[in-house]
Amino acid sequence: MRSGSCHCGAVQFDVEGEIDQVIECNCSHCSRKGFLLWFVPRQALVLRSGADRLSTYTFNKHAIQHSFCPVCGVQAFGLGSMPDGTPMAAINIRCLDDIDLETIPRIPVDGRAF
Repeated sequence: MRSGSCHCGAVQFDVEGEIDQVIECNCSHCSRKGFLLWFVPRQALVLRSGADRLSTYTFNKHAIQHSFCPVCGVQAFGLGSMPDGTPMAAINIRCLDDIDLETIPRIPVDGRAF
């Protein structure tokens, strides 16, 4: 189990799973924000606080609801579905506590082509 939050701490969450790799997407949204995304089943993400405060941004095909804190602007996760329809959460691992980013393999994804 890992814990995470937005910058100001208004949105706090726990997520369960092993981080074996992350996606580093080059789409306009991910590259501008520097996301390193870890995809987990939706039920692995548990919001501890701030669910009622979240704002949502969608773009392109509107496939992912990019949730962010309206106080500090940090997007700790997004919600959507896998290609087979299974609900998923895309966790921005930069928002997790005690992560050594240098130890996690990054898989480049050409999101600009989507």
